[in-house]
Amino acid sequence: MEVNLEKGKGKKFPYNNRQLSWMDFNIRVMEEAFEKENPIMERVNFLAITASNLDEFMMVRVAGVIDQVEHGVKASDLSGLTPKQLYSRLSDKIHEFSEKQYNCLNRSILPVLRKHNIYLKKISDLNDTQKKFIDKYFDKVIFPVLTPLAVDTSRPFPLLLNKSLNIAIRLNNDDKENIFAVMQVPSVLPRFIELPGNKGERDFVLLENIIMSRLDELFELFKIKSCCPFRITRDSDLDIDEDTDDLMTEIEKSIKQRRRGKPIRLEIYDKCDKRLREFLIDMLDVDESEVYECHGPLDLTFLSKFAKISGSEKLSFKPIKPVNPPPDFFGYDDIFEAIREKDRFVHHPYDSFDCVVKFVHDAARDDRVLAIKQTLYRVSGNSPIVAALIKAAENGKQVTVLVELKARFDEENNIQWARKLEKAGCHVIYGLSGLKTHCKICLVVRNEDDGIRRYVHMGTGNYNDSTARFYTDMGIFTCKEEYGEDASSLFNVLTGYSLPPEYNRFIVAPHGMRKFFENKILQEIENAKNGLPAGITVKINSLVDPAIIQLLYAASKAGIKVRLIVRGICCLIPGLEGISENITVHSIVGQLLEHSRMFCFENGGQPQMYLGSADWMPRNLDRRVELVFPVEDEDIHKRCMDIMELMWEDNINTRVQLANTKYVMIDKRGKKHLNCQTEFAQLTKKALKQKTEQDTVSV
Repeated sequence: MEVNLEKGKGKKFPYNNRQLSWMDFNIRVMEEAFEKENPIMERVNFLAITASNLDEFMMVRVAGVIDQVEHGVKASDLSGLTPKQLYSRLSDKIHEFSEKQYNCLNRSILPVLRKHNIYLKKISDLNDTQKKFIDKYFDKVIFPVLTPLAVDTSRPFPLLLNKSLNIAIRLNNDDKENIFAVMQVPSVLPRFIELPGNKGERDFVLLENIIMSRLDELFELFKIKSCCPFRITRDSDLDIDEDTDDLMTEIEKSIKQRRRGKPIRLEIYDKCDKRLREFLIDMLDVDESEVYECHGPLDLTFLSKFAKISGSEKLSFKPIKPVNPPPDFFGYDDIFEAIREKDRFVHHPYDSFDCVVKFVHDAARDDRVLAIKQTLYRVSGNSPIVAALIKAAENGKQVTVLVELKARFDEENNIQWARKLEKAGCHVIYGLSGLKTHCKICLVVRNEDDGIRRYVHMGTGNYNDSTARFYTDMGIFTCKEEYGEDASSLFNVLTGYSLPPEYNRFIVAPHGMRKFFENKILQEIENAKNGLPAGITVKINSLVDPAIIQLLYAASKAGIKVRLIVRGICCLIPGLEGISENITVHSIVGQLLEHSRMFCFENGGQPQMYLGSADWMPRNLDRRVELVFPVEDEDIHKRCMDIMELMWEDNINTRVQLANTKYVMIDKRGKKHLNCQTEFAQLTKKALKQKTEQDTVSV
């Protein structure tokens, strides 16, 4: 069977638009904010996540659609929508979503916070003690950093930072009506301030409300007619010339341009004065469809910090604490000895990420280690991995690091780390022209008594100790020679001019991964036709690729059960008679962010399991360096199969996609409630306890 996308106008095959599908994902996140069974501070945090998600979506995806409309693109996409039609549907969906966010805040979250004696107060509701407190706070802390900016013929409307919170002010005096000014709410100050409260209460007030209550002191020559908070979101998709001689300088230049991108969203308070509203629309040159009226505080991302106020721990989920050491490394001080004995598997955050840090840390200090090679896509602001690589270079090791400078919204952080690594003596590579390097791999070359041995860590997630606490990811450590050879070959491709080799075990994009996955699905179809066991179970973050989707439809038509766990975007439409009735799509949204990628093929009764960094999107298969690898160790293979089955049985965090593309919760009536994330945490603790007890008995 060949992959052959149908040509012609209109809808070519069942395909849900990726941008609309992403909005459905963010709706699933917001449902968690409405969920009464979730602790209230977790609901607050979920609402903050929806706001942060939407910001990035607007800056990149919606901005891209607007750009297509403005350039007159008329062609329809695979879902049958032209850019103009898509923007209209997106605009309606985002406006409706924004309204639901504030309904959630005002009708669902704030009343519950009040039941717990936590109040977000208006200035007019404060008692005398609290008013004196904010007066002093304004005079001592806020006033010195405020900068009122008049807007008139000699002072043009200022260039406002992307996503900054501002206040628009309309003033007049005896000589002139409708004078306007703008003032940024200082981002260097806390967005919310706790006040001295009544006994048993915790009272908070927002920074912008304090400022607006004292505006008359900033404009003493004028009368304040009205004021309104507003916030703009700019087109922030970087346009990078990768043919430049200096990629780092080019990216730094593009980051500066991001700050001046065209405004594509204006958020204002819904009670904004009409003249102020008109003034902002005119000055920012936005369309009416780009205006979002908010019934509550702008920029709900501040709620992520509010959800973590001290003393509110009992109003949050019981934290899932990583087990350290992971059961696979229990009893081993020498991490290399553990890996020599057998392949080791870790499942984060249930297994502590510290073992990955230790792998690099110990290599940096081991006299026998000759070289370390590693890819870095997103790392934390104070990365122990980078610190270990710097130490390794200082200790005379050959250290090669591929730092992906084009990791969206992490560009500045990665540039800083790249410079520090270079300064320490590391060989720093910025990736291949035209391709993002998204694979997760670390190679340690060690001189041992029996010769050179290569130790390899391969993972599904970033080398980021911060996100590893709440992203679910997997990794395998091995020193099998086939994997070491493949790792060396991959780094030679990344750092030099080597042609992509025939790998022993690795499946690497963009040169072989698409064909690999297409052939695996075709083989399942062939097995089904021959009466052999056939089945496909996959866990990914996004499913967008048209060719893969068509092959999955073909597998369904062949009677193969296809089970997909897709956290976010899913352009495949399941449950369509004669097309996809054998395909089921689950989405898991819970306490942790599902990030691992797993691929299981029944293979005629001998199931094969693969892990890796790639989703099923054109960018992953065709425009990125990605790594997928087989799980060959019998013990680890069984564990991965068990993990997949447990996730499939989850009925607490899981929603099922219907044939109309809507998602619904699993009906739990008569079923044992199963939260796969808390279950994995318990199983990992149990495994470590068993290892501890066995060790005690053996002693």
